[in-house]
Amino acid sequence: MKPSVYKSTCRVCHGGCGALVHVSDGRVVKVLGDPSSPISGGWMCVKGLRSPDIANHPDRLKTPLKRKQGQDRGSGQWEEISWETALDEIAGRVAEIRHESGAESIALGQGTGRHHYMHVVRFANALGTPNWYEPGLAQCFIPRITVSNITYGGFVTADYYGETKPACILFWGHNPLVTSADGELAISVRKAMRDGCRTIAVDPRRSETARKCEMWLPVRPGTDTALALAMINTIISGGLYDRDFVENWTSGFAELKNHIGPFTPQWAEKITGVKAADIVQAATLYATTKPAILEWGLGIEQNVNSLQAVRALAILRAITGNIDTPGGDIIGMNILKSYPVLKDKLPPEAAKKRLGADQFKLLGGWRAYMPSAHIPALFRAMRDGDPYRIRALLVFGNNALLTVANPKNTYEALNKLDLLVVTDLFMTPTASLADYVLPAAFWPEVEHLMGFPLVAENNVIAQPRITQNGQCRQDEWIIDELSKRLNLPDSDITYRDIFDYQLSPLNMRFDELIDRGPYCPPHKYRKYLEKGFRTPSGKVELYSSVLKRMGYDPLPTYLEPPESPMSTPELHEDYPFVLITGSRKAEFFHSEHRQVESLRKLSPDPCAEMHVSAASDLGIADGDWIIVSSPRGQISMKAKVTENIHPSVVSVEHGWWFPEKAGEGFGLFESNANVLTSDSPPYNTAFGSYQLRGLLCSVRKK
Repeated sequence: MKPSVYKSTCRVCHGGCGALVHVSDGRVVKVLGDPSSPISGGWMCVKGLRSPDIANHPDRLKTPLKRKQGQDRGSGQWEEISWETALDEIAGRVAEIRHESGAESIALGQGTGRHHYMHVVRFANALGTPNWYEPGLAQCFIPRITVSNITYGGFVTADYYGETKPACILFWGHNPLVTSADGELAISVRKAMRDGCRTIAVDPRRSETARKCEMWLPVRPGTDTALALAMINTIISGGLYDRDFVENWTSGFAELKNHIGPFTPQWAEKITGVKAADIVQAATLYATTKPAILEWGLGIEQNVNSLQAVRALAILRAITGNIDTPGGDIIGMNILKSYPVLKDKLPPEAAKKRLGADQFKLLGGWRAYMPSAHIPALFRAMRDGDPYRIRALLVFGNNALLTVANPKNTYEALNKLDLLVVTDLFMTPTASLADYVLPAAFWPEVEHLMGFPLVAENNVIAQPRITQNGQCRQDEWIIDELSKRLNLPDSDITYRDIFDYQLSPLNMRFDELIDRGPYCPPHKYRKYLEKGFRTPSGKVELYSSVLKRMGYDPLPTYLEPPESPMSTPELHEDYPFVLITGSRKAEFFHSEHRQVESLRKLSPDPCAEMHVSAASDLGIADGDWIIVSSPRGQISMKAKVTENIHPSVVSVEHGWWFPEKAGEGFGLFESNANVLTSDSPPYNTAFGSYQLRGLLCSVRKK
């Protein structure tokens, strides 16, 4: 029988490529890119193409599991139970803990950018707990969103889709040819590069994107702010800024000009390792080639100086006049209604108990974009009961033992919980410690409303449910069922009702959008000409009045990483390399898919990149197994010896565990990059970001 073909949107990551899903006998048998997609145009990455291998994998979780009575966490001893039993028992335990210890003693966790993201936040507020987390947040994306709102009054994304194409792209700590994040897909970047735009990459490693750029600035990890300040200095002192835009649509230029004087390219060269002449050349190219895009990635946020690193790049955009202009960085239109996260249902006294809120105002305070708990504080509360005990954790699509710094502390914390519930596609190291494991739906089994690019929401897609696999259910359904049993506010409103509510400004319903396909209205540029910018001054705030009122520096400054060759020279003697973690692989999404044979064979082993000269000095050849050590621990990796990295930098892939070693604890600590990282202070004073890049390490042959 000929397979039926359905149009959908791939969510194997949070990219959003158009997909043609071939189904036979209720099973996904093939997935191809949809040529009619206005966003991806038929392109799809290897993960998306291998979606049938994930959907039909024999190790998929297909029924709710409960740890057998009397068995220790991690024993692997489970009994299958019905959904009714699982939901009733979990809701009963949650209600009991909330009654005994308060809602704040229950935490919620989730993974990055998933379909259920905002629904988890809604669930937390309705439950009355201020303590939810996602491993990124302070370490990924929230600083960029928050700084965009503070500086421009809205979030900006790259304009690859209008009639005017970008003439220059500055990639900063970002590798979109691999990551394809948030609706800004690799194919769009590739097309722009093929059309001949000028390109610059700032990255300690010559990534897949950087290799295609005409300039590569191999910055010392953690010193991005110094490089950005020097580029601002070059542009202002050389008169290369957009005078009309700066004079009419920015505030604080005089203060910025006075502030930027000491931050010369020569000053930055000593800090960043990038030659002063290259800084001047890159700044000049970016400032004088219009329109230009500044593509920023999470590399600038995984540091104690995250706020000012992001602020400096936001200012670079503004002084060159590339804000909301065709082919530049455009401010989102937000054509959907905001997701109703029930913020008003969280009592004020509960919000005050949010872990870290009093210390990190832009992460957990009232001014935060999505107020959430500080992860180190949250896991400390689980482990030590400080300042109060977190007794329960409900996880939706997150593998904390692989995605949170200091996994040994995380492991200890999870084992001290009274209740751990994990919803996921497969049994993971984190799920193996749970009391209940719930089988999650994979993207062809999920219905979802997606506004993309994420946060900007210039376009809208409806993702239909196409298949059903065993008893797998999408996370929103699970949350709705728990909410009903707990009699939470607005528990009678389903996620489908919310989709219709969000679409109401467009006068359509979710089912109608499925039938019509993606809705992609023409972008409206230079919206500020009508209403100004949504900031206190009505202009782009180079000197931030908001940050000043909150007690933070209103202009960006440089701060040396707390662990580095300069700040800890004695440590550097024993750990002579600078470590970066988190490089992405096209075959995987964070810690996902290592059990999928068709993907794993393309990338079978955990790798650490190091420069040819450094490897030669240590007697290491390409493909050798090596030990990478930091002051916190050591891991085993396979050496990838290359010219495409700064000679003093070692880059370690993250998210590695070994599903084939289930009986050995999944090899949890063998090649886990976060064994090398720390969740200890100092933290960024605004976001609570901690240092994941620019740490020190040593390398030896195994």
